[in-house]
Amino acid sequence: MSNSRKSLRPPLASDGSGGRLRYFVGRALLNIRQNVLVNVLTIGTITLALLIVSLFLLVFVNLETTADEWSGKIQVTAYFDREPTPAELTTIMTRVKALEGTDRVGYVSKLDAMKRFRARLKGQETLLEGVPADVLPASLEITLKRKSREDAAIEAYVGRLKKVPGITEVQYGEEWVRRFNAFMSFLRFMGVLLGAFLLLAVLFIVSNTIKLTIYARKDELEVMELVGATRFFIKAPFLIEGIIQGAAGAALALLILVSAYFGFLHSATNFINLSVSVSGLTFLPPVYIAGIVAGGIFLGFLGSLTSLRRFINTQP
Repeated sequence: MSNSRKSLRPPLASDGSGGRLRYFVGRALLNIRQNVLVNVLTIGTITLALLIVSLFLLVFVNLETTADEWSGKIQVTAYFDREPTPAELTTIMTRVKALEGTDRVGYVSKLDAMKRFRARLKGQETLLEGVPADVLPASLEITLKRKSREDAAIEAYVGRLKKVPGITEVQYGEEWVRRFNAFMSFLRFMGVLLGAFLLLAVLFIVSNTIKLTIYARKDELEVMELVGATRFFIKAPFLIEGIIQGAAGAALALLILVSAYFGFLHSATNFINLSVSVSGLTFLPPVYIAGIVAGGIFLGFLGSLTSLRRFINTQP
């Protein structure tokens, strides 16, 4: 039975895998040319779906960039009981820089601390009359690396810092850090949740759109089954067609996103990025662009695969 079915399939250019692939690709392109309107509808749906996902990723990436910049403002201040000598300061700074998680270390002398205090009281300097210039303690201002800015990591770092000889007190705004990290964790969770919901919605829409295109050629599929074509032989051109549709939709979505970005989003300083030090939005990194293209191809392939199951019941 299987030999008679195989003999009834359309002849290929050659019996090798290269000939099969050329036939399947040619058949997919022919299907696209013969059903232009339906394919335009499918590609348009994929484009719109991926454009929504791309805009979401653009917002998410810029929120992450802003959050990273904000977290960079988390600073640990270590105070001295007395102003260290140059030799003592060199030794202490060397030990602090050697601590895991240290990014940058700056020394603030008593005189520098008073100058900063006076600058903050600009216009009210009379409040400091009679106050000694060395009343404020000398300190080290320490900026942490990204991985050491979480609650537990900061507490562990402060514990190690307190063991450095000469340092008497350490402050880092515990309550502010805790609230900031909790807010960012919630924001990331909501982003992942929304992204997952968005992907499921996109998959559902694209799958049903492709199902309509395949349903329009239901008679063709039934005829191929009747003449003995195997399941793979029937499916392959449609799967390749879905891949082409997905790739075209991804390319169009990225083209629209790039046009919108350079048209007005790039200069939208207050649209998403809440930091005044960053001008406009940051575009998607290359890995996200590659992910969108791969996602479009996957959507087209999976949409065709799930849609074909309803119409093809022949066993290979």
